[in-house]
Amino acid sequence: MEIKSIGNLKSIRYEEAGKFEETRFEKIHNVLVPNSREGSIRVAKEIYELIIDKQLNNEECVLGLATGSSPIKVYEELVRMHKEEGLSFVNVVTFNLDEYYPMTKGNIQSYYYFMHEHLFNHVDILPENIHIPDGTVSNDELHEYCIDYEKAIEEKGGIDLQLLGIGRTGHIGFNEPGSHYNSETRSIILDYITKVDAAPSFLGIDNVPRKAITMGIRTVRKAKRIILMAWGQNKASIIKKTIEEDISSKVPASYLQQHNNTTFILDIEAASDLTRINTPWLVGPCVWDEKLINKAIIWLCEKTGKSILKLIDEDYNDNGMSSLLADKGSSYDLNIKMFNKVQHTITGWPGGKPNADDTSRPERATPAVKRVLIFSPHPDDDVISMGGTFDRLVEQGHEVHVAYQTSGNIAVSNYEALKFVEVTKSMSAKNDMDLINKIVNDIKSEKENEVDSFEVRRLKGIIRQCESLGATRYLGVSDSNVHFLNLPFYETGSIKKNPLGEEDVKIMCNIIKEIKPHQIYAAGDLADPHGTHKVSLDALFEALKILKPEPFMNDCWLWLYRGAWQEWDINEIDMAVPMSPDQVLKKRKAIFFHQSQKDGVMFQGSDIREFWMRAEDRNTKTAQKYNELGLADYEAMEAFVRWYF
Repeated sequence: MEIKSIGNLKSIRYEEAGKFEETRFEKIHNVLVPNSREGSIRVAKEIYELIIDKQLNNEECVLGLATGSSPIKVYEELVRMHKEEGLSFVNVVTFNLDEYYPMTKGNIQSYYYFMHEHLFNHVDILPENIHIPDGTVSNDELHEYCIDYEKAIEEKGGIDLQLLGIGRTGHIGFNEPGSHYNSETRSIILDYITKVDAAPSFLGIDNVPRKAITMGIRTVRKAKRIILMAWGQNKASIIKKTIEEDISSKVPASYLQQHNNTTFILDIEAASDLTRINTPWLVGPCVWDEKLINKAIIWLCEKTGKSILKLIDEDYNDNGMSSLLADKGSSYDLNIKMFNKVQHTITGWPGGKPNADDTSRPERATPAVKRVLIFSPHPDDDVISMGGTFDRLVEQGHEVHVAYQTSGNIAVSNYEALKFVEVTKSMSAKNDMDLINKIVNDIKSEKENEVDSFEVRRLKGIIRQCESLGATRYLGVSDSNVHFLNLPFYETGSIKKNPLGEEDVKIMCNIIKEIKPHQIYAAGDLADPHGTHKVSLDALFEALKILKPEPFMNDCWLWLYRGAWQEWDINEIDMAVPMSPDQVLKKRKAIFFHQSQKDGVMFQGSDIREFWMRAEDRNTKTAQKYNELGLADYEAMEAFVRWYF
């Protein structure tokens, strides 16, 4: 079976889908699945079979349940099984892993709300069989409450199947780094990274509770069966530490190495740092296709600290790559081919160089003037991720269009919105005051975690539109070439978005048909912390499927850039656009037009630097990596991968 990955753009073949290839590196059984949906269905099926088996034996089925993004699709599938296949939950008893503290049950950020929203409200489970840590227990009663929670699990005979996700700190439940092997249900202080990851749901890190109630490591380990799910490249690093490194309290999930019935279900992105996936030549024989060769040689350069043309046979042999030499020839031949490949990705003409031999160039020379459509998931991703290339395309005379897929309104703080509306109020006529006063009152009276009113959301969307127009005008793009799509999936007013719908795809189809682009640029960042990039990319892919028969699509190429969070690996890059010091400065100024996203925005992720700082650092490091491989020394570079549809 071949599994393709957008995030890593590599293919891995297995004799059998999901086969566990035991290696000397791995200490926990794991199963690889093509994507989170297939993995979730697999998990739901196991839960289904367990429930049915218990029903046939007149027994209760005791499930330990998790929250967060990882199990959502599992719960969706269980609900489907209940409605379409008659799966009953009457014999099911559940114990949830954790809850924020303090936290009311009615708060939309509570795990009580989460579980009822995603599962309990849609199946026939008995209310008395639902156990979720109570975030309203008084501090004086909390210790005794945790003891009683443990007793309740024991009275039911223990947990038959425990469902887990994993945090970037390696926490399971809220067992943060430092948690003891024998810890039981208790209150705990949340790690900073955990709070950062939760910040989008709470519309800012300052709103995330400091404490939580969680089952302990010992509680989890006592479960008869444990399934841990991990989706996405942002989990890859911690998955490698958990599965391959020694047990450590610094990575609480690593304690699962000593549980004799644990399986990790991983998509290709989450598994991408495992040795058998990332560097399979260190594990055993490889099928040396072009992509694997490219990856291995770049890895070897980093490992040895040598440029491509300085590698020798001994370097290959000493680092598990002797079979590559046996299959493909000498290091000299491999080095020359790889050097040329990397060199040919570099171009100062992202739209193609007119009247030039384009045989070894990333882009076509014709047509000399191309229609270019840049899709930006949020109203600043275009300049953050490809501002230099954007500038180059405009300067070189291409017809550049920008389409902002979402309004980005939830990323504007109330403080920022209030500033704008109060300026408007001071300049407005009396007959405009009713709406302005309503917006001011809505902002000032908004309760914690409450969804913005329609008028406030509209104001915040307008703020981001105007900032975008400032940036595109600065780069020389006419307002008529700037399109605000406001895809409906995003317009919920909260971090939780609607599923991608037909209207979203229709809007995407319409803008592509209108422009008939020769080039499309889009964000290929599937590790986006709050998911909008992924849904926006899915919307594009669906639109391209529909439009593929159109004649103009034969001349349309798709280039993927990465968002603010990470960059493509060098071996994946198909086009690298160098930037001069002046262009770096111009890109920075374009980012500055997005003023509402400066100075401590709500969704910064684990990197506290501003977006322009991250972008410059990333672009500088990409240029440095090219230079270390033996290529020219540029100030900065933006990178793209061509996607074939």
